[in-house]
Amino acid sequence: MPDTRSITVELGERSYPIFIGGGLLGGGFDLSAHVRGPDCLVVTNETVEPLYLDALSANLAGKQLRAISLPDGEAYKTLETVEDILDTLVENGANRDTTVVALGGGVVGDIAGFAAACYMRGVDFIQVPTTLLAQVDSSVGGKTGVNHASGKNLIGAFHQPRAVLIDTDTLKTLPDRELKAGLAEVIKYGAIVDADFFAWIEDNLEALIARDADALAAAIRRSCELKAGIVAEDERESGRRALLNFGHTFGHAIEHCQGYGEWLHGEAVAAGMVMAAQLSASDAALARRIARLLERAGLPSRPPAIAANDLLAAMSLDKKVQGKQLRFVLLRSLGDAFVTSDYDTARLETVLEEAR
Repeated sequence: MPDTRSITVELGERSYPIFIGGGLLGGGFDLSAHVRGPDCLVVTNETVEPLYLDALSANLAGKQLRAISLPDGEAYKTLETVEDILDTLVENGANRDTTVVALGGGVVGDIAGFAAACYMRGVDFIQVPTTLLAQVDSSVGGKTGVNHASGKNLIGAFHQPRAVLIDTDTLKTLPDRELKAGLAEVIKYGAIVDADFFAWIEDNLEALIARDADALAAAIRRSCELKAGIVAEDERESGRRALLNFGHTFGHAIEHCQGYGEWLHGEAVAAGMVMAAQLSASDAALARRIARLLERAGLPSRPPAIAANDLLAAMSLDKKVQGKQLRFVLLRSLGDAFVTSDYDTARLETVLEEAR
């Protein structure tokens, strides 16, 4: 059995494990033990299917498997794609004891989880993330959903998985651009809640980019530990969990204005984190430190040229908006984030204008 580490997301009766290790797919881990019924629908995409679908099948011995392969990309994170999954479940006579298994990156996980939340008012699902961004962020916490033409992730549901299986070996086939996009979310955790982790990333960035197995495993474990703790404290984002959206208010607006898929999510969040740090009341040196690390990781520290009014319009649909008042995740210092609607509007205008 490969060396496997586990982390538990503590949510009472909805608690679930995250298993992290190399060589877990292809029969290296008994995933069927976490499937309550006899049937599974594996949701994957046309890129991941030829790489890992057969390997995953070996982890679900004794289960009746069917699979649906989606087009690859953020542009397909839509209700129409969810409908395709629901049609497949209906056509195969899926019952409430069916388990939906998401095999792929964050887009696959979000779509599959939302379909599982909707079908028969909720069936089990399992996350098997194959990108760094999905492994450290989107596969954990139960946020599922799709985009709307007016904004990112506006349609969705909280639906916790039964388990998350992270095989770090899948990162060997991940394109460099996708790996770097995932590093944005890793850096985010250090920025908002763990200054020591941020410093560790600074010291180990070259190893992470070079795909050193030990460095990546350590980064994934720490990221999952931090997110699991926050989710356990605030499952439905009524308080502290909103800190995980550092950079995302700006980042989602960038994705929307550019057209989904033009900038990867992690790329948009990277630029958004620098903008959020610039908006913070903390000194300018902090924003420069974050920007330098992102640039070393090959990520953008500035957004594309977008009119300030267009960004503001896109941000107005952010899920943190309350009473039509924009709220941002800002930094008091490295590792100390907070959510507020009390920000300097003139400074926001400056940040938006300078970002152009």
